[in-house]
Amino acid sequence: MFSFFLMGIVIFFIGSMLKTVFMEFGMAIGLFAIFTILRFRTRNFTIKDMTYIFTIIAISAINSFKLVGFPLLGVFIINSMIILSAYLLERYTSVNKFGTYSIIYDNLEMLKPENEEDLLKDISRKTGRDIIKIKIDRINFKKKVAVLDIFFRVLNIPGRNFKGEKDK
Repeated sequence: MFSFFLMGIVIFFIGSMLKTVFMEFGMAIGLFAIFTILRFRTRNFTIKDMTYIFTIIAISAINSFKLVGFPLLGVFIINSMIILSAYLLERYTSVNKFGTYSIIYDNLEMLKPENEEDLLKDISRKTGRDIIKIKIDRINFKKKVAVLDIFFRVLNIPGRNFKGEKDK
């Protein structure tokens, strides 16, 4: 979600500036070529990191345009809106983090749709987490087990890592 919103905002501003700023086709292709080279020629970045890199490149490109007929205050406002959007999205996504685990579950009877609420309570009790959603990955009827992906809200507790354990 973070990447979709931030990249959409940045592309909107670049597109809106293209109406008032002369930009050669080569520069537009170059912007995306840099992004592609970074993606495929370096270590693998997360989607969020790639979004930040794209945003920095786009802000740099916006600031390098020949500003004919476009006020400097407009560029400042666009830069501020992009940075503010990144900050707000970062804050929103850090509050609403979800963790996921794959578990092996041995009570196939609980996987029926009518037992969904009981399944959530059972797994919440067993894991000690407030389970929000469960996805059935695969079922092995021979062994009478299922592999489930469980989704839970991650609490941001200072001094604790992702799994809720104390930092060393």
